[in-house]
Amino acid sequence: MSLPPEKASELKQIIHNHLLKMDIHGKIREVLAETVRDDQGPAHRALSEADFLHALQRRGIIDDVMKDLHFTQEVHTDAETGSPPKPAAHYVDKNITPLKKTNIDPSRRYLYLQVLGGKAFLEHLQEPEPLPGQVCSTFTLYLHFRNQRFRSKPVPCACEPDLKEGFLLEIHRDGSAGEGSKMADATTMLSLCDPVHLVLIKTDTSSETALVSSYFLDWRTVLSSPSGKTCFAVELMGVGSECKVPAGVLTVSLELYPPLTETLSTDIISTQQSLERQRTAEKERLFLVYAKQWWREFLEIRPSHQSKMVKIFAQDENGVNRPVCSYVRVLRAGRLLESPRQAARFVSLLAQEKAPVVGGGGGKQEQWCTLMAFLCRGKGDCEDHATLLCSLLLGFGLDTYVCVGTKGKVTPHTWVLTRGTDGSITFWESLTAHRYLHQAIDPDAPPLAPQPKPSSPYRTVGCVFNHQTFLANCQPTDAVELCVFDFQNQSLWKAMSEEALKSVCAPGSTTSLPPLPPLCAPSLDPAAASNQLELEIRYLVSEHRKDMELATVWDDHLSYLLSSALSAYELERCTGVSCGNEEFQDAVRRAVPDGHTFKGFPIHFLHCNARRAFATCLRSTFCEEIVCCRGDHVRLAVRVRVFVYPENACAVWLMFACKYRSVL
Repeated sequence: MSLPPEKASELKQIIHNHLLKMDIHGKIREVLAETVRDDQGPAHRALSEADFLHALQRRGIIDDVMKDLHFTQEVHTDAETGSPPKPAAHYVDKNITPLKKTNIDPSRRYLYLQVLGGKAFLEHLQEPEPLPGQVCSTFTLYLHFRNQRFRSKPVPCACEPDLKEGFLLEIHRDGSAGEGSKMADATTMLSLCDPVHLVLIKTDTSSETALVSSYFLDWRTVLSSPSGKTCFAVELMGVGSECKVPAGVLTVSLELYPPLTETLSTDIISTQQSLERQRTAEKERLFLVYAKQWWREFLEIRPSHQSKMVKIFAQDENGVNRPVCSYVRVLRAGRLLESPRQAARFVSLLAQEKAPVVGGGGGKQEQWCTLMAFLCRGKGDCEDHATLLCSLLLGFGLDTYVCVGTKGKVTPHTWVLTRGTDGSITFWESLTAHRYLHQAIDPDAPPLAPQPKPSSPYRTVGCVFNHQTFLANCQPTDAVELCVFDFQNQSLWKAMSEEALKSVCAPGSTTSLPPLPPLCAPSLDPAAASNQLELEIRYLVSEHRKDMELATVWDDHLSYLLSSALSAYELERCTGVSCGNEEFQDAVRRAVPDGHTFKGFPIHFLHCNARRAFATCLRSTFCEEIVCCRGDHVRLAVRVRVFVYPENACAVWLMFACKYRSVL
């Protein structure tokens, strides 16, 4: 950036006045005299400029000068569109969050975690250097520490990715006995065993995400550093079937603010970590012994129980076996979600994807994700959806459980169950947000007595669980339609000891339990996202019709009228109540003249990729009829509405419409 001569001289004058006000010349003379005096020892050598600058830095002169200088950066926007300029980078970051100045509380302790770059990501060894403006795959690093979440800027995937980012983490005490507001000292910090959870996500050119690594960083090594700063390499391992294979290495620097007056010895830190590991291992060993005994008792009830879907342990993304109850916690969404049904809608918007497996064989790769990994990736299997929905419904005060069983043609599945105070049972499908009222068939009823028809797609249920209860179905049949969900009846459901479960599943019970992250508010602007996607769809429709040698005339008024229909569709998905359809139909009748035909086609997506959406739409013959409409006085309309939920989960509604004069 070059300044005009008058601005440059004005800036020089400002700096000169600032330095005079600080009496910088007097301070420099003092430091110079002191440096010369110290240098006249037995090993006398010439005083270099670097030595003098180092002395100024050591005395804090440079810091004092810089402290009073304030740099602000304005985000220039295009006057017409109101949008920020496009970054001159190799990737497009659609979730740009403006950086804000952080207010540092001088009475709190902070951990400044810097990622100084990555290396040895060998999967990208042959990756060519992306050209300027070329869209390429990216890495994004997510962090969670004691209820604080952060995200790095996306960087192009490479063998040595340019992951360079700093995160300021507050180290606060647990707010017991009024100590929460005091600054954490070394002993208090040593007792905080919460790790920093690092999740690395790869996003490909079509916006598909993949989990690269999930790593728990024990930050307490910095407590023994005399300078309050330490730097080391973190080896990230793969996930799922590749959890024993290194994915890459990150160089990480940790620094405490303010620095500790008294540091701890490395022996004390390693002893504390060793004690925590031993305590956790002992609790897990005792629970395993209890679980084996409990399972033997369950099998003695009926030999057929061997084939029931009773799932006590599940592997997470790092291949660690954990009790299934530890995947469920009471999760309150604050102001981000307003009702249980809205929570179900949010969970259903996170895409379903089974854990990737290399090779055939038809066997399902089991992988239950930690909540942080699931939220960062934005997609997971039915188990991830069910445990998240169960956690949210527990937060809304409902008596909620995760069910493990089968659906359809004996496909293994998990879903959610809530029990009303009147004994009513409701099933919640976490992948679709559908709800089913369960009414059991009475097998002892007379043959001609009316029986309820099965309303849900679920076939069998082997066990149910939540954060503090585990119950196995010991009824003669595990068919859902005959099942009685009276959990207090021990002849129908065999319960695990709540004390045993609490010893390994309660928050803070073991150091191997991943901490529970909070939900993040959406950073996407729904209006801007809707406009952008609609413009892209309009362009694709025009180009498609141009290829067919058809002209395209848009009817903006008709496009606007489609909004109310899309809003009604989303409201119906959220609440189960349909409304506003009469007004939409009336408005369309008024907008379409006599003798004209109107056609409309709504469709729903979970992503904002225009090309993918348009390609999917064209696979519908009804939509293709509208897009490729031929006739007299053809007018086309398209409307896009993006509804944004926590974690930037999107419900994207798209409606194509056309009107044309009917010619017999």
